[in-house]
Amino acid sequence: MSQPDPLAETPAQRDARMAWWREARFGMFIHWGIYAVPAGVYHGRIVDPHHGSEWIQCDAPIPAREYARYAGQFNPAAYDPQAWARLAADAGMRYLVITAKHHDGFCMFPTAATDYHIAAATPFASDPLAPLAAACRAEGVRFGLYYSQLDWHHPAQMLHPEREGKLAYRFNAVRPGMKPHYVAYMKAQLRELIERYRPAVLFFDGEWADWWTRDDGRDLARCLRSLDPALVINNRVGKRTPDDGDYGTPEQHIPDTGLGIDWETCMTLNGTWGYKSYDHDWKSAADLIHKLIDIASKGGNFLLNVGPTAEGIIPEPSAERLRAMGAWLKANGEAIYGTTASPLPAPPWGRCTARPGRLYLHVLDWPSVPLSLDGIPNPVAAARLLADGRPLQIAQTDGTISIELPREPPDPVATVVALDVEGELTPQSIDAHARQQAERQARHIRFGD
Repeated sequence: MSQPDPLAETPAQRDARMAWWREARFGMFIHWGIYAVPAGVYHGRIVDPHHGSEWIQCDAPIPAREYARYAGQFNPAAYDPQAWARLAADAGMRYLVITAKHHDGFCMFPTAATDYHIAAATPFASDPLAPLAAACRAEGVRFGLYYSQLDWHHPAQMLHPEREGKLAYRFNAVRPGMKPHYVAYMKAQLRELIERYRPAVLFFDGEWADWWTRDDGRDLARCLRSLDPALVINNRVGKRTPDDGDYGTPEQHIPDTGLGIDWETCMTLNGTWGYKSYDHDWKSAADLIHKLIDIASKGGNFLLNVGPTAEGIIPEPSAERLRAMGAWLKANGEAIYGTTASPLPAPPWGRCTARPGRLYLHVLDWPSVPLSLDGIPNPVAAARLLADGRPLQIAQTDGTISIELPREPPDPVATVVALDVEGELTPQSIDAHARQQAERQARHIRFGD
């Protein structure tokens, strides 16, 4: 008798599995590994300024044997998993994803599949992921793991013979006949990760190599979902098509509109992923809050990255910005968590998010006249400032809402107005209203009635 396909599910089953992820909206990404050791040594030799230390073996480049020596210098004595989890919670993040194995192949967890791992090859000689997973759960933060299909250390993979320099690393190749061996290695390690840490989400990366196919991705996803049917898996498990994995992964940018599928923008706090001692190009807290609002208004999640030092410290500029985001979310989180994309086009003064019976107006550019919102056919019952509950005077005429605001914005970064709307407000109802308005205007012009 054939076994049921672990990837087969009804729309209702998928909605139930994805519910926590869709509600979360905001998560922490952590790029951390032995690459943090040489993060400042190779200043000026990093070819690609958009890569952090996690690409240093490729970008410097550093021969594999020389790079592996950094494991002997990796001893994060200042690592405090409780503090990391608390920072994520204080930032208002609902999940956390940390690199279990990046492209360098070094494993940040004990594994029976290789001795190239943190418990065997470093002075730290311990498992950093188990206490972090426990600390996240204690803080109410879901735990997730990153895993790369690329592996610059594994004997099954080699530098691409037809490319030079860093491109030989980036587009590496598999030695003839050894792909099944490497896939078995991946599956063994991923089984360890799932059974030991029970991650809620798996984030794959490195799928661009020619030797990794969509069929490989579906086979791997099927294997993983057989181990844990509740797993959420990103689309890089395959080749980033809409049919791969559970959600799309735009990187370092926010799409102009939603993607029509579940999606998540992953982005750095400065310019790079892994720690780089000389990267001080920090995004402001206001900019990051605006990005979170923009992403939520389009129905996406925001996975915001930190790159800890080799000592195990999250840089204070990162922590400072995350705490500022958390303070804003403490007052305004209702307008982010569990909301859906705006049914309206983006207004000139900001963005909108929604939930049944309510619109949240994120005012980023404070108007000097009453706030105007067009295209709402439904009656509006009330408006208030979300942060303090202060009621606001409203008027409604032919789908245009006018809201009297205080002279100065209560929050100079982003003030949220909660607008209670009667009935269901959808893009379809808004489009129908717009067509009716256009027909009425055309009739008036034609016949003067």
